[in-house]
Amino acid sequence: MQVFRGIHHAALASPSAVSIGNFDGVHRGHQAMLALLVNEARHRALVPCALTFEPHPRDYFASMHGGSAPKRIATLRDKLEELQRCGIERVVVLRFDQRLASLDAQEFVQRVLVDGLHARYVLVGDDFRFGARRAGDYALLDAAGIRLGFDVARMNAYEVHARRVSSSALREALAAGDLRAAQALLDRPYAICGRVLHGRKLGRALGFPTLNMRFKHRHPAAEGIFVVRVHGLGDAPLRGVASLGRRPSVDDDGRVLLETYVLDWSGDAYGKLVRVELLHKLRDEARYETLEALTEAIAADVRAARDWFARDDSEDCSIRI
Repeated sequence: MQVFRGIHHAALASPSAVSIGNFDGVHRGHQAMLALLVNEARHRALVPCALTFEPHPRDYFASMHGGSAPKRIATLRDKLEELQRCGIERVVVLRFDQRLASLDAQEFVQRVLVDGLHARYVLVGDDFRFGARRAGDYALLDAAGIRLGFDVARMNAYEVHARRVSSSALREALAAGDLRAAQALLDRPYAICGRVLHGRKLGRALGFPTLNMRFKHRHPAAEGIFVVRVHGLGDAPLRGVASLGRRPSVDDDGRVLLETYVLDWSGDAYGKLVRVELLHKLRDEARYETLEALTEAIAADVRAARDWFARDDSEDCSIRI
């Protein structure tokens, strides 16, 4: 999959079928849209392309004008991996800044879609808006397509059990710690992928060495202590317990880390690319006044994780019987 940072890098590429969005989480609604895009691209001999933005436009407006920004479901790395899994062959990541925010709808169509992406087919959602002050809508885009030579299609909302599948619904499930609901919206376990980094080695000193991964956004949709499954450290996935948040008992410097203690495993994981699936939330983060209290809490979390896996294995066995 080709990944372009900025429209000027993609300008020499071949004609494309384009879908536009933030694609935070790449949930089942996104997947349905991307499947349609890939099918149309194949039929029209075009390259299936996703146009997305970093930072999230609402992050930008919150930083400039105040207000709240949506909590982030996925890092850019995770988003790109899921887009590739959906069959997307080209991703263009536009930096959302003042220049892009002030681009009016007609200029966006001409500069980005036509001159930049050589779009021949554009697929958008039913609530799609674009351009300065969100003045552009489907009708404007369709009229521009007729004038400039590309087709425009719109996909209605994707629903599961009469509930609209959306990034907002997914954020709500993750914030509530409802990992089963999140998995239903994603059609896969919610996971975070990244390189294992060196940390302060505090977990090792406490008897619980952890794999440390950065979550490169200050406000993750999910926070707390979780039962997890770890991929990338061997042929089979491994069981673990993880903390996703700001480590209030350690330094509370605002950075968000995913710290994973892998059960019954030891080895050197530094630099490895791993994927951590969040399976069940145990509790929220808490601040502990002493390292002894922190150690006791971690030990309790490890016991709770082992109990959860034991119950999960028992349920699987009863289903197989």
